[in-house]
Amino acid sequence: MTLLITFFAAIITTIIWYNSKTDRKLGSLVLMYWGASLMWLVDAVVEYIEVGAEFFTPATEDMINDAFLGVSVVALGMFIWLVILLIKDPSGKVKTMLAGTAK
Repeated sequence: MTLLITFFAAIITTIIWYNSKTDRKLGSLVLMYWGASLMWLVDAVVEYIEVGAEFFTPATEDMINDAFLGVSVVALGMFIWLVILLIKDPSGKVKTMLAGTAK
């Protein structure tokens, strides 16, 4: 489940990044999701080598835990991207807002 969730997040963010006309620094989010997808792909291959066909019949509890982990990783990646976006401030909106409240 973690592989599927991060893989779909990577595909969706890649499509949004490719079609985006604005500079929202989506490249770092795309790379985080593709990196997580690659990590879980390697993990799935190694686990399949270790347990064989049992890999395809996980317990319900394991699937729920994996889904929660996948959603958590996508949320953490989004949070890190938001922090990067606020720090780099490509549109200058945060700087303007902070300068406006300082007056």
